[in-house]
Amino acid sequence: MNAGDPEGQKMHMKIAHQTIGPGTPPFIIAEMSGNHNQSLDKALEIVEAAARAGAQALKLQTYTADTMTLDISEGEFFINDEQSLWKGCSLHDLYNLAHTPWEWHAPIMKRAQELGMICFSTPFDKSAVDFLEELHVPAYKIASFEIVDLPLIRSIAKQGKPIILSTGMATLAEIDDAVRTIREAGNDQIALLKCTSAYPAPPEEMNLRTIPHLATAFGVPVGLSDHTLGIATSVAAVALGACIIEKHFTLSRADPGPDSAFSLEPHEFRAMVDAVRETEKALGTVCYDVAEHEKASRAFRRSLFAVKDIEAGEEFTEENVRSIRPGYGLPPKYLSTVLGRKAAGKIMRGTPLSWDLMI
Repeated sequence: MNAGDPEGQKMHMKIAHQTIGPGTPPFIIAEMSGNHNQSLDKALEIVEAAARAGAQALKLQTYTADTMTLDISEGEFFINDEQSLWKGCSLHDLYNLAHTPWEWHAPIMKRAQELGMICFSTPFDKSAVDFLEELHVPAYKIASFEIVDLPLIRSIAKQGKPIILSTGMATLAEIDDAVRTIREAGNDQIALLKCTSAYPAPPEEMNLRTIPHLATAFGVPVGLSDHTLGIATSVAAVALGACIIEKHFTLSRADPGPDSAFSLEPHEFRAMVDAVRETEKALGTVCYDVAEHEKASRAFRRSLFAVKDIEAGEEFTEENVRSIRPGYGLPPKYLSTVLGRKAAGKIMRGTPLSWDLMI
């Protein structure tokens, strides 16, 4: 494995009109998933609410229960994990509940585009890729659970469109395999998402410091697919260089959607967007110049002043010279040079010291 191989590395990519990469505003994606609860009207409400909340993109998932798994309700196909949101459900039933009917994709995408959002999807098999190509999607997302499906990844990569690849559960070697597969298919439009595939994900298992390491290792934009509760993790990721934030979106967590428990409601998503934009501004650049709005404050820094009346010829001492605010006198670093010299003339208490006042 040679993840750091510079060949084919590309630190920026473009999805529709949106440039993604270091130095550009983080690209914010609202993930609908199954939160429509099998209602097209609700799906369209989610689109509208996501646009109002500041999402730049809406992401769908394109599959059916039969393209995901087998219709078996026992053994490995049944969820018994006590910690799972979906305990007591078969995989087939879960995916049947959560899938977005394929005939909804076109009206959902149309509404998103009307509202100025980019809309794309995660395909889970070759038939979904073919279907999404008919809809002329501008990009593809590959889910963490499919990162090991290299034939599927190759099929997606051959479409020549930007790919956002989630890395939940993946080792560095598995990520490298997936990235190489995309590049070997002639596609260098890649972004990676740090992801912890737990629902919800505990913050202590997010390991956000992996974000800059992924960017260095693979030479691509890196973001976060965030399944934690709240918005703090997404904001912290931006501070560490995340170029993309993907977060599940619901109208209300009270709705019985399969993913609603770890999704953001519209006002929370808006708060996240605002916090991300503030963080983006605050990051700025490496800079040691005086900021425009702090120039006036320089007048209130400490400097050397006469703190007693000083007669001509009198020696400067620690009794009559001090470092105080404001900043109109000599810098305090010159105190040792000033002490022991003599006043050129009478100096009144409160006079800022300057070199022409001493001999």
